[in-house]
Amino acid sequence: MKKRLLSGLIGLLAAQPALSLDLVETYEKALSYDSGIAAAQARFESQQAASDISKSTLLPQIGAYAQGNHTDFDAKNGVGDSYKSLNYGVRLTQPVFRADNWFRYDSSKFQTAAAQAQYNLAQQQLILDVATAYFNVLRAQDTVTTARAGEAAIRRQYEQAQERFDVGLIAITEVYEARASYDDARSIRIAAENQTNIAREQLARFTGEYSEDLQNLRQSFPLGQPEPQDPSAWEMTALEQNWAIQAAMSVLDSSESNLDVAKSGHMPTLDLIASYGKNELDGNKLPQQEGTQGVIGLELNIPLYMGGGTQAGVRQQRSLVTVAQEDLNTTRRDVRVSTRSLYLTVNNNVETASALEQTIISRRSALDATRAGYDVGTRNIVEVLDAERAYYVALNDYANARYDYVTNTLRLKQAAGTLSPRDLIELNNWLSASAPGIEALANDKQTLKDPTR
Repeated sequence: MKKRLLSGLIGLLAAQPALSLDLVETYEKALSYDSGIAAAQARFESQQAASDISKSTLLPQIGAYAQGNHTDFDAKNGVGDSYKSLNYGVRLTQPVFRADNWFRYDSSKFQTAAAQAQYNLAQQQLILDVATAYFNVLRAQDTVTTARAGEAAIRRQYEQAQERFDVGLIAITEVYEARASYDDARSIRIAAENQTNIAREQLARFTGEYSEDLQNLRQSFPLGQPEPQDPSAWEMTALEQNWAIQAAMSVLDSSESNLDVAKSGHMPTLDLIASYGKNELDGNKLPQQEGTQGVIGLELNIPLYMGGGTQAGVRQQRSLVTVAQEDLNTTRRDVRVSTRSLYLTVNNNVETASALEQTIISRRSALDATRAGYDVGTRNIVEVLDAERAYYVALNDYANARYDYVTNTLRLKQAAGTLSPRDLIELNNWLSASAPGIEALANDKQTLKDPTR
């Protein structure tokens, strides 16, 4: 699971039909455009470089040196001299025992693991954000569809009421009621159209482009319960694979290594030092001398008293370890609750959508009956308008339940740590440019399921 989620994506996409890639193409555009994923990748690469820097302190250090001095020496017996010296060459330093550098290197490796987990989490978040924005556009479009259909239906009722009033069949109050409902329906339609524009803006924020036509979910899209059908199984998977937990665990490991770094301030250090260079000496009374010199040896340093800084550093790092441990506990609890809640929510979405299918049929039957009653004078215009509104609300609620199911399923997979581009590809296979609108979908279901037909 610690491999990058993007690996193998090109191969997965190559196997898909060219006409069913709209959602995946949106994700591909987001990968190259979204600044959040670019920043997450840069942070990960930065931490990889930081780990290499920590590793370099364990390896040999080679450098050139040069030193020039001018010395005036006055002896007590009156005999002195003035001379110049020049030394230059190369020096090698190899750490033999530096516990702090080893622990810093361990800490940097854990920090790199945390950065990789956060990068993978950012990739999953981008998948979820793009899919949510995509289906929010479809959700808004369906809302506009039902709003326009509702407005047209109520406008017809208003026109019929006006005609009946003109011939003296109804009172003016019914015309006013119909006009008020029509005006209300117009305001709902205007707000829905504006929400569609906002949804397109939010999708363009990830892709940098405005798409006019998006493929919709097919009527046959299945709304099934999550597999396995056990919230505890999803919880266990989340505790093992959730990237937020993986990142928090690595941060805790890094903090523990930093505590070891602080404790190593009490330990001695031992370095191997070797140098080879040339020495030149030129004085007024000394003959000019020139030669080479090779030196090899060990350098030991033992800290005795550092002003209390080492002890304070240990106390500080112990507190930071506690912080990391508590953050890990909080993350685990949040993931546990989120996973179980999302599992229940997805199941609720399935049941809600199923119930709303029947609600649409019932609302349509009630609307037809109310219209018939109005035609024969047993129902009034208010009842007809209420039935119209209730029918289109049921249509819109059903569409929202399907989109809620899709996005909550993706959220559940993200919580479990299993969300990947393959999930978008599988979703994309259920999209079609010829998918029926929500009202046509309802009429199809009515024909299929209404027992009175």
